[in-house]
Amino acid sequence: MAQEQIDLAKLNQTILCYAETVYRINGVWEGPDPLTPFIPLFFVQITLAIMLNRLLVFALKPFNQPSIVAEILSGIILGPSVFGRNSGFRKQMFPSYTYKILEPMAHLALVYYAFLVGLKMDIKAILRTGSKAVNVAVAGTVIPFSIGSALYFIFQGNKAGFIFWGAALTVTGFSVLTEILEKQEIINTDIGKTAMASALINDVSAWCFLALGFAITGSPENIHWSLLCTTAFVLLCVYYIRPCLKWVIRKTPEGQGYSEFYICSVLTGVAFCGVITDACGTHPMIGAFVFGLVIPCEVLEAALINKLEDFVVGIFMPVFFMVCGLRTNVDIISDQTSWIVVVLIIILACAAKIICALVVSIFTSIPINEAIAVGVLTNTKGAMAMIILEAGQTQVALNTQTYSLMVIAILIMTMVVMPATITYRPSKNLVPYKRRTIEKAKSDEELRILACIYNTRNVPPIINLLRASNATNRSPISVFALQLVELVGRATASLVVHSSRKAGPRNPSHVEAQADHIISAFDNYELRSDGVTTQALTARCAYSTMDEDICNIAKDKRSAFVIIPFHKQQTLDGEMEDINPAIRSVNEGILENAPCSVGILIDRGLQESNDHAHNIAMLYFGGPDDREALAYAWRMAENSDTSLTVARFIPSSDAEELDPVEVVAKSHVTLHIDSEREKLLDEDYLNKFQIATANDKSITYTELMLNDEEEAVNAIKSMDGHNHDLYIVGKGAGVISPLTAGLADWCDCPELGPIGDLLVTSEFESAFSVLVVQQYIRLNKRDGSVRSASSLDYRQEMELRPSVSESDGFESLNSFTTRDHNNRMALQD
Repeated sequence: MAQEQIDLAKLNQTILCYAETVYRINGVWEGPDPLTPFIPLFFVQITLAIMLNRLLVFALKPFNQPSIVAEILSGIILGPSVFGRNSGFRKQMFPSYTYKILEPMAHLALVYYAFLVGLKMDIKAILRTGSKAVNVAVAGTVIPFSIGSALYFIFQGNKAGFIFWGAALTVTGFSVLTEILEKQEIINTDIGKTAMASALINDVSAWCFLALGFAITGSPENIHWSLLCTTAFVLLCVYYIRPCLKWVIRKTPEGQGYSEFYICSVLTGVAFCGVITDACGTHPMIGAFVFGLVIPCEVLEAALINKLEDFVVGIFMPVFFMVCGLRTNVDIISDQTSWIVVVLIIILACAAKIICALVVSIFTSIPINEAIAVGVLTNTKGAMAMIILEAGQTQVALNTQTYSLMVIAILIMTMVVMPATITYRPSKNLVPYKRRTIEKAKSDEELRILACIYNTRNVPPIINLLRASNATNRSPISVFALQLVELVGRATASLVVHSSRKAGPRNPSHVEAQADHIISAFDNYELRSDGVTTQALTARCAYSTMDEDICNIAKDKRSAFVIIPFHKQQTLDGEMEDINPAIRSVNEGILENAPCSVGILIDRGLQESNDHAHNIAMLYFGGPDDREALAYAWRMAENSDTSLTVARFIPSSDAEELDPVEVVAKSHVTLHIDSEREKLLDEDYLNKFQIATANDKSITYTELMLNDEEEAVNAIKSMDGHNHDLYIVGKGAGVISPLTAGLADWCDCPELGPIGDLLVTSEFESAFSVLVVQQYIRLNKRDGSVRSASSLDYRQEMELRPSVSESDGFESLNSFTTRDHNNRMALQD
């Protein structure tokens, strides 16, 4: 009887039965199927997901689709919607017992992905966001969320999952949006900047929605405790963990990398923070995201991203999208009503974003066409939308049908953004043509200069060059000092306009300290000079896009001249040292695409001399670049304390005549320049210069008749003993001269041109700085020829003179082709 009572007691217990089988893998030739054990099958599943993802990325490349589309599609294809229809494939590759590994790995992927998102997010960029982007973001969050929640109540009726539907339709994929903007080459336009700033704010709100959704669906009766504990954890991270990390960073010697112990400790902290927020009642992702957000040092951020990103995004996240695809079943929404719901969701969600942007445009200065483009772009969805949906199904707030509906809707919404933006091309509101060069600038109008600064060592020589530029109240100079900072750690590019004479932060970072130094130096220059206004800016961008950002800023500021430092700096022993190879690529990109004239400043003592360069030499060989260089030197010579020597190098009658076709065959990039027209322009401009400066004793003009490049080199070296502080030369692109043709073949730095390269790389007794000038030119789309700044004006002037006819060689001149080592202008077919 007692035994029977014991048996009845056992019946009330839960008993778990499992197959006690130990798999021994002895290869494919012996033993059980090698895909039966968990681990080998898991690796095969990962390999399959990654390979399918890469294949889809390649297949969608011609359509310029973002990578998120391939990731979602790869998961759907592996799931029950496509390959999963085959029962043999499903049982062999995705048996039910493998979910015990796939789902935990997918959640682990989300934890470290959330950490990366927090690590890359720049809170300071959000605080600096302009009112237009804030208005677009707020309106684009509140209204779409309300519409998404209402749609959920209409089609489902229960209250559990409305927050996940609304948040998924509201969120904008920041990283995916950045990818689309870069492909469309509009990331640096006003539309791109507004859309990115709005998406950044929207991304933060999505994390708040996600935390709230977990709290509501997890334990409704304890929601206040969940939110209170999560808030306390956030405060703990901000006011305790972040200062501790700052202390550790301060103890690390500058320039020394972070050890494996530091990196492993931070990665362990990610898991620990995830455990805390999971215990608080939200989700481990929230803790990982907040922890990534409070990491203080950009160098540490960059080290963590380099260690973690490829593995998480390349290996872990495909597992997450594979799980999403396994939970998506298109067959459930195969009826007509379900597809009507999908279309309705897409139309209402997209329309809500666009209408919000249009409403904001009414109260701001955003043009209507740009507002529509911003509205379309903010409909971009990314991994965050899929994370929200996955969270909704994990919390049993979304069933398989509603989950599948939303996955398909998000996929289609993201796919249509790229085709919708193809038709948009930003209007190029450039300054009038004549104002993009110094040569065509009027003497009584403001000269606008953009001075690029890679490091604080560039500041003294640039300011001394500007001081020598003869700013007066009658002929003022407006200087935009642009500090260029490589984008590391945080993923948000930004442009900060600094307020003059404003106190900086109490404990500035290295970049902020440099910005304070630049602001102070240019403020002092403005206070000590008449007719000068300055504005300091800081641009954070990757080196790969830095040249494009500089050109866009030059256009926005209507600059006529951009000054860029050379990529080499002088060492203590007088040699030129390469400080950063990436700077050379940036400079070359600026020379190719600049909307105005450009000057490369090679500093070899300007900061060590007096307040400004007193003794200037200008070497004139002919062509648009030399005219621009002479125009700048002429302006500097108007300063009473400055002397100018202009040496014109002219090929003698005995000089070798060069065959343009032969010169073309030795070069890289095609340029069409009319040599006879340029000679006329040279003579005209030099005559004006000589007449205007005939009575100025501080200006010396000489002409040298030479036979070849060897005599030209000797003549330049003979000027070495005249103690010139600064040499100004033109880059000389597109000009064929027997005095420089041989030098071009030996250029170490083609971006300086043959004469600039000679002055920088050859040995001279005296130390002097060099300014190499390139005049803005434009490509004639009709015949592919190049027109310099004064070419069209001179052409119109000559057409009005009866003494010059087309037969005299003006209109009927045959343009020949030359090539330029520095890829200055690519010829369009």
